[in-house]
Amino acid sequence: MTTAIIDRINSIAQKRQLLVKLLEKPDLGGLRLDVNQAIEELDELIEELNKTFSN
Repeated sequence: MTTAIIDRINSIAQKRQLLVKLLEKPDLGGLRLDVNQAIEELDELIEELNKTFSN
């Protein structure tokens, strides 16, 4: 069970990179704020999950 959770956390962390790449697009417009917010929230989630399920 713990391995599945850790795998899921890693999967979420990898998807964060997609949001970072999205920020590089010059035509993002007003969505830039939403993408930044999503990255911040994802970072917090990953941090909390790592604290909770660390060895």
